Amino acid sequence: MFPIDFFWRAAARWPERSAIDAPEGLTSYAVLAGEVAALAAGLCALDATAGSRVGILARNSREHLLAFLATLAAGKVWVPLNVKSTAPEIQRIVDITEPSIVVVDPDSAALIATANTQRIWTGAVGADAQPTLATLIAQHAGAPRIDLAALGLKDGDTQAIKFTGGTTGAPKGVMQPYRAWLANITNQIHGWGFDEHERYVLAAPITHGTGTYVMPILAQGGCHVVLAQAGAEAVRAAFRDRAGTCCFMPPTLVYMLMALPGSSRADYPRLRRLIYGGAPMPPEKIRQVRAFFGPVLGTTYGQTEAPQILTLMRPDDFDDEGNWASVGRRSWFSDVEIMAPDGRLLPPGEIGEVVARGDLVMSGYWRLPDKTAETLVDGWLHTGDRGLIDARGYLFLKDRLKELVITGGFNVYPIDVENALGQHPAVHECAVFGIPDDKWGEAVQAAVQLRAGASATAAELIAWVREKLGPVQTPKQIHFHASLPRSPVGKVLKTEVREMALSSAPTSGDPT
Repeated sequence: MFPIDFFWRAAARWPERSAIDAPEGLTSYAVLAGEVAALAAGLCALDATAGSRVGILARNSREHLLAFLATLAAGKVWVPLNVKSTAPEIQRIVDITEPSIVVVDPDSAALIATANTQRIWTGAVGADAQPTLATLIAQHAGAPRIDLAALGLKDGDTQAIKFTGGTTGAPKGVMQPYRAWLANITNQIHGWGFDEHERYVLAAPITHGTGTYVMPILAQGGCHVVLAQAGAEAVRAAFRDRAGTCCFMPPTLVYMLMALPGSSRADYPRLRRLIYGGAPMPPEKIRQVRAFFGPVLGTTYGQTEAPQILTLMRPDDFDDEGNWASVGRRSWFSDVEIMAPDGRLLPPGEIGEVVARGDLVMSGYWRLPDKTAETLVDGWLHTGDRGLIDARGYLFLKDRLKELVITGGFNVYPIDVENALGQHPAVHECAVFGIPDDKWGEAVQAAVQLRAGASATAAELIAWVREKLGPVQTPKQIHFHASLPRSPVGKVLKTEVREMALSSAPTSGDPT
């Protein structure tokens, strides 16, 4: 079985149900299935090689979903390309993965201007005699579905090459095999209880975390709700006016939804799952989110190398405040353990590196055998995260191995300090990191973004942390930001704020 087979089965079971609710209208499963089969045939007409790469450089849209599904149905490898990236970065990924075809939004054409690859345009009009998705579908209307097994594809073959964020070095192309996608689909359905009444709001980019929810929702006969435009207001409107039931988004967007003028729980009448990821949510924020939205909050832990759902926290897990710093318990088909530097698996309660093995784990890094050998050791994926698993099986992350701050011989986990700072009523968001220091080896410092209209001094925040955690974990310096630098999906760029701190004056300052 292949990931696309979940869609084919859903289309046979619910042909008249809506699979996509986009600004331009509804698309039934039957119509979408015909378009996917036709476009898959068109992709194979352009390149008949099984397992060749197809890049998609597009914003969230009906056509993006269609191209995504057709890539899977054609037996191609999906290479997501971020429209908010830079032309050199897009070119680098294209050079590395060598896609024979790239699906492109016309307004993103400049990002791929120098790439030597066949282009297919979204929208009504192509350019440079290149076809559009619509013309390929028309040319191959009525085409039968492609038998992927007959192409010789197997569950260990690659379904996607997704690039890591590059926070710990140059981004690497992660090869996600069919088996990892099958495990993810099954775990999402089991973990969240998705069914045919689901209406998933596409708030985060399909190229990132949202991509792992496309197939689980369709497998169960649900509907994807495409936003009319980007931004928090459009997300609220999708829940309020278009019956959205669930969504995955970064914590920052959750906070923005609560801060919208006139916003209330009444704007989310059918919301049943609000899943956050990409960054931690401090306990005080969890309290605020649950007070606003109700008992619908959930989260998962994974990485590109083990997509999305090694562990998950269901809404009922959040009923116990003692779990709020956790990322949940193991999902199906995955072993998650804590390992000591010497390779021993540690007992409950001891801190070490989080390691994982099982169907969800990548097959390796694209054309980087040395990096693969460093990360996959004796079947275990070394995540680079530190944490512990308690006696109940809940995983508590401490931080990235490289983000651990050793100050005066003591280990300081930035997430502990961030959680303490986040409880201050004036703090909107923060990032904690270490800076080289002649006296301490490393000094704990923090970058802080205050709430709109709130004020606090560096001395006040330092005293706040000292009272909660003691002197060792207290930041020596606070750097105030009007807006913390973020990735395209809203994740605070800790490497960037650390570099800014390194280049700033050595004295603490108050917000300007």
